[in-house]
Amino acid sequence: MSIKIQAFTFNPFGENTYLLFDESHEAVIVDPGCYDKGEQDTLFAFITEHNLKPVMIINTHAHIDHVLGVAAVKRKYDIPFLLHRLDEPLLKAVKTYASNYGFAQFDEPAIDDYIKEGEDLLFGHSRLEVRFVPGHAPGHVAFIDHMGKQIIGGDVLFRQSIGRTDLPGGDMNILLNSIRMQLFTLPDEYKVYAGHMEPTSIGFEKQYNPFLR
Repeated sequence: MSIKIQAFTFNPFGENTYLLFDESHEAVIVDPGCYDKGEQDTLFAFITEHNLKPVMIINTHAHIDHVLGVAAVKRKYDIPFLLHRLDEPLLKAVKTYASNYGFAQFDEPAIDDYIKEGEDLLFGHSRLEVRFVPGHAPGHVAFIDHMGKQIIGGDVLFRQSIGRTDLPGGDMNILLNSIRMQLFTLPDEYKVYAGHMEPTSIGFEKQYNPFLR
């Protein structure tokens, strides 16, 4: 049985937070962007309603819109937060500019372990392959569910678009190489759940993405 994916769109940036779970009821929370109590309660209510047991928080990267809810989720479920080591400086920087975007109450979470490319993350009966896809952020990773032919891709590949590269640590050439070497080498039918907007597929983007023709 493949991983089930529930999407939530949070905060003024329209960031997609993903809850992944399987028949064991164990769950992982990817990129929790839930900032205010209402958004946090929406996530928590779904977890309670479906009798899920969160076991870890894993982030594709550490830009502000993807980390706003990490501390609250950690406190709620007493679970570890994992991030690639190269994105730790991005996480540390958030508190210096969060108030400029209206997030005066940002609570910086502690990192409990580092995500390493090429390793698998395990929960319940499921396995996620970690692929290193820098370019939008220095330590950006994607999580691949090969059983379900699904990708949690963060801000790398969007429907007919790509992640921005004008933020600190961004690089257009590196990003395009990451997509071509790490994502476009997957089969066309793999579905891509991005950090913003609706899902897409590898095959669709190979054919229609104007940045990658």
